[in-house]
Amino acid sequence: MIKGYPRPDGKIGIRNHVLILSTVGCANNVVKCIGKQVSGTVALANSKGCGQIGTGIEIMRRCLVNLALNPNVYGTLLVGLGCETTKPYELAKIIHDKSTKPVYVISIQDCGGTLNAIEEGSRIAREMVLSASKVERIEMEFSQLVVGTNCGGSDATSGLSANPVIGACSDKLIANGGTVILGETTELIGTEHILAGRAKDETVKKNIYLIINDLEKQFVNSGIDVRGANPTPGNMRGGLSTLEEKALGGISKGGSSPINEVVSYGCIPTEHGLIIMDTPGYDIESVSAMVAGGVQIVLFSTGRGNPIGNALVPVIKITGNEETYLSMKDNIDFDASQAIDGSVPIDDLGNQLFSMLENVCNGMLPKAEDFGFDDFSIYHNQEIWCNCKLF
Repeated sequence: MIKGYPRPDGKIGIRNHVLILSTVGCANNVVKCIGKQVSGTVALANSKGCGQIGTGIEIMRRCLVNLALNPNVYGTLLVGLGCETTKPYELAKIIHDKSTKPVYVISIQDCGGTLNAIEEGSRIAREMVLSASKVERIEMEFSQLVVGTNCGGSDATSGLSANPVIGACSDKLIANGGTVILGETTELIGTEHILAGRAKDETVKKNIYLIINDLEKQFVNSGIDVRGANPTPGNMRGGLSTLEEKALGGISKGGSSPINEVVSYGCIPTEHGLIIMDTPGYDIESVSAMVAGGVQIVLFSTGRGNPIGNALVPVIKITGNEETYLSMKDNIDFDASQAIDGSVPIDDLGNQLFSMLENVCNGMLPKAEDFGFDDFSIYHNQEIWCNCKLF
């Protein structure tokens, strides 16, 4: 049984955060100051938000709105400068139109400078924290849980143990009505025919080929050899030889369930079950997109070790490399290395990981959350396809 915090839009969060969100890099220090002054808030700095054009600004605005809609967020204070292309007051209206969760906005220019903005923002944030503290947990169904999956610092053990164990856990959640997001399009190259064979219909199949083929075309048109970055030098030192080998291991995080939808970067799925999100292979930008897409928790595999976390969702680290587990116990939550020697079957490890998932949903802190790691970054590239709109 899991419990969570009910939201006015009918969703349920497993955490109860008050979000202080910068809409532009110029507001980052004010956001950080408010976060330091008001206990119980999560302050997210944003490196962009102005000077962006085309689909770049669309991605940014979409993600800022959807971060506020994440079930783990009680309410949001948007902090802008006042002249940025993200248009903070407009963003606040969009959020308000999509949900009745608390949303406020201030601009540093309208407040008359940094000190006034910090004072006003802190007052609003304190009021939201007090209101959030009154929300009581209720029982929730697994069908109300959305889990993100990601891998970073992979090695040869990732595709043999950690990723298949995540896949077994994913299948169990999906069998109980839940939703799992598989991303990192860069690391799907070479497996598109396998994924397409699991698509629930022709539309999903077409979109799988669309996002992967488009990415390959971008590399070719730019004269880029993706092998220079993927597999990474660390991947190769860990025993991975080709992008296809890495991809075959990576897709096992999605288990064996049918693929019900493909969504663009940072978009909120409309289906349950297994979803593919078009994210880059860069871990922080990939996880940030899934959080914008509504995941309440992330399962993150790593063969060589990876410490990143996220301020809004707990990130559970899983490794299939016993040496990594022993050397990086500060960062790793789950040891799946028994699958390598066959001492524990993958399905049994998947059940154990599912139990840990339940415990974290109910308040247990994984290592990255305990450290307070808050890695966050929004993808800045252009996109040719998007299946969700703000308006």
